[in-house]
Amino acid sequence: MDAPEDSSHYFTDFTLAEIVDMETLFKELGDQSLLKDFCQTVASSFSCSVNRKGKSSITWKQVQGWFQGSLEKQNQPKFKTAPSSPLLIVDLSNPGGVRDAGSPETVTYGQRVKGKASDVSDLAFEAKSARDDAWYDVASFMTYRYLRTGELEVRVRFSGFDNQHDEWVNVQTSVRERSIPVEPSECGRVKVGDLLLCFQDREDEALYCDAHVVNIKRGVHDHRSCNCVFVVRYEFDGTEEPLGLESICRRPDSEE
Repeated sequence: MDAPEDSSHYFTDFTLAEIVDMETLFKELGDQSLLKDFCQTVASSFSCSVNRKGKSSITWKQVQGWFQGSLEKQNQPKFKTAPSSPLLIVDLSNPGGVRDAGSPETVTYGQRVKGKASDVSDLAFEAKSARDDAWYDVASFMTYRYLRTGELEVRVRFSGFDNQHDEWVNVQTSVRERSIPVEPSECGRVKVGDLLLCFQDREDEALYCDAHVVNIKRGVHDHRSCNCVFVVRYEFDGTEEPLGLESICRRPDSEE
C-alpha cells in the first residue's frame, strides 16, 4: 500500500470529534485500521453524522491516509528531545483557522483562545488535568494543534471552570469518553482488576482519580441500593481505599 506523500492535508478535513474517534480506533486496531472495508465503514459513519451538516463528506481514502500517517509516526524511532513547538494549530472558532507554527499569530501555550467547538459540544468527554492528575468533565474543546512529534493536543475548557483553567492536554493519553456512574443493579459488572474512576474525598481536596479494583466485598442488596465495598488502589500514589458504589464510575469499554 502506497502511503500519501504528505498526509497533513487530511487533518483539516476532519472534525475534532472524528480525530478523537480515530485516535481511539488506531490505538485498538493498529495496522488493521488500514483495511479498505474498515475505512469505508468509518468514512460512512462520519459522513452521516449530524456533526457533518454543512461540511463535505469524508472518503475512505482520507480515513486510510490518516491511519497510514499515524502508523508511520508510530514506527518512527523514538528520541528524547526538548519540547517541540506546534506544527499546526486549528482555531475551531474560525472555519479557515489553520495557522503555520512560523506565523507570528501562532497561538502559544497559555494564551487564551476564543471560540467553541460547536460540532463536538454534544459529546461526552473527560480530560486529565496536569495540575492534579485528576479527571474532569469537558465543557468544550477550544482549539487543537499538532506537535512536530506528530502528537495531537487539544485545549479544553473544564465543566464548572472559567477560561483561567483551560489546559492543553494530549488527546491520546489525557482525553477519553466520559466515565459512567454504576447503578446498584449493575455492581456485578465491576470485577477485580477493573479500571475505575473514583471519587477521592480528602480533608484538603476532593478529586476524581483512576484506580484499579483490588478486592470486592459483596453484600446482599436490591436494585435500589447497594452495600458492596470496593477496595481500590489509586494509580497516582498506590494508596488503597474502600469505597461504596456511590463513589465509583466504570469505564464505557467495560460494559458487557
